[in-house]
Amino acid sequence: MTDRLRIALAQLNPKVGDLPGNLALARQALADAVAAKVDILMFSELFLSGYFPDDLLFKPQFVRDAMQAARVLAADTAGTDVVLVLPTIWWDKGKLHNAAIVAENGEIIANRYKRELPNTDVFYEKRYFTAGPLPLPVTIKGVPIGIPICEDVWHPNVCEHLAMRGAEIMLCPNGSPYWTNKQHIRKELVRARVAEDDVPMLYLNQVGGQDEIVFDGASFAIEPGNRLVVQGKSFATDFIVSDWVRGEDGWTCASGEVIELTTTDEAPWLACVLGLRDYVHKNGFSKVVLGLSGGIDSAVVAAMAVDALGADNVHCIMLPYRYTSEASLTDARACAENLGVRYDIVSIGSPVEDALAELAPIFDNRPADLAEENIQSRMRGVMLMAVSNKLGSMLLTTGNKSEMGVGYATIYGDMNGGYNPLKDMFKMEVYRLAGWRNAHVPGDCRGPAGEVIPQAIIDKAPSAELRPDQTDQDSLPPYPVLDAILKGIVEDELSLAEIVAQGFEPALVQRIEKLINIAEYKRRQSAPGPKLTPKAFGMGRKYPITNGYKDRTL
Repeated sequence: MTDRLRIALAQLNPKVGDLPGNLALARQALADAVAAKVDILMFSELFLSGYFPDDLLFKPQFVRDAMQAARVLAADTAGTDVVLVLPTIWWDKGKLHNAAIVAENGEIIANRYKRELPNTDVFYEKRYFTAGPLPLPVTIKGVPIGIPICEDVWHPNVCEHLAMRGAEIMLCPNGSPYWTNKQHIRKELVRARVAEDDVPMLYLNQVGGQDEIVFDGASFAIEPGNRLVVQGKSFATDFIVSDWVRGEDGWTCASGEVIELTTTDEAPWLACVLGLRDYVHKNGFSKVVLGLSGGIDSAVVAAMAVDALGADNVHCIMLPYRYTSEASLTDARACAENLGVRYDIVSIGSPVEDALAELAPIFDNRPADLAEENIQSRMRGVMLMAVSNKLGSMLLTTGNKSEMGVGYATIYGDMNGGYNPLKDMFKMEVYRLAGWRNAHVPGDCRGPAGEVIPQAIIDKAPSAELRPDQTDQDSLPPYPVLDAILKGIVEDELSLAEIVAQGFEPALVQRIEKLINIAEYKRRQSAPGPKLTPKAFGMGRKYPITNGYKDRTL
């Protein structure tokens, strides 16, 4: 039995399904652990398969390949003093488990199975895995170690069981997604477990974007006495080494770095940038293209794209029509120049007029309405998709959560695109982040400092510019009002009567709920985007398209 342990947390960015790539990351981490004279090296949840693999888990060959990759990595510990804690998928007696294997001297010496399987808006683990029994500690270097896996620490019973059976340190691997204030929620949760069981816990979280999920890292360790003794980087990979010693009162941290968490102001920007970067790169792209309209949403997306990929990999196109204002042309060009991106102008005038002429016999002199407006938007979508196809750049779409909520977007038009960085961000948050980004260059972002988004774009009234003198408020209430009602309906699941009681007009609340319901079919066909809140459209909020339920304000 030892009285000293050096523990490393590999806070890395795996890619779902990339077994060779993830194995290479793990081998490099093992080499780093050997060089740092580490005793225990832990990886994040389901590291080799990536978290979460969804229905890949139904492919027997994928499961076999993932288990073989785990055996290969376990064998790599031969001839080293490093003990590996490797979360992985694992078959046992015909049942699939979310597991952690422990490897030492080239052999797998133990395995433990996740007890509490989440079945929430993001991960439906009960669809794939069998819950394990209450786990026992694993003896590593003579020290009984508890290995609660992610959701296990959200329930007191698992850690309590481990502590009662002698666990002296808890090592907790996680795949915990980001949303607003999630870092603080996790920390308070772990503080509670440590206080209850009087055992220190090292909490490892993965980092990186995976489809609509962003993992923010920010791994940490807390020891009894409510002491934060280790904290890793937010929204970045890290290799976190800490030293632990046993004293009369148990194990305490002798050395460990505490890196300040990203601020709540900065975190949404970094989440969008990381989600965008990984979605582009992990899907084999290097460049993006987007329509730059002179409005706030496309300007913010352009700035995020530059921060994620660098200016040389971002292509912005203005697509004017007769209703495009001179101010929009000026502002779009100024934004492109501030960001240093390629900027082109492609007029949609002739294509729209040709389409209207061809449709005239069918339209049969009916008054102009949304149909003509949507042709403009859809023609822009056609042009942008053509550029994407020809140049091999991923098309970004730019609608925010407020617009997506009420269907204020044209399907097969401005909704075209492979990824939407603003999908889970209300309009007023877009404005706030625009001003914030002009004053900050966050994290490892690659864009310039200073006013990247012209103040004129932030100051002017938003408009789709699909008819003369149009503003968004012709069709929608002011965005502060709309956002508040949407938050009540979508995120807080309030009844309409409860929202009216907050001071909103009953007819308006009823109308917004109707718009939300009839726009569900559009949202089902929208591009993925980073999940920033618990109730993101798609992954966090699943409502039927065909839906006969109607709430009432009274």
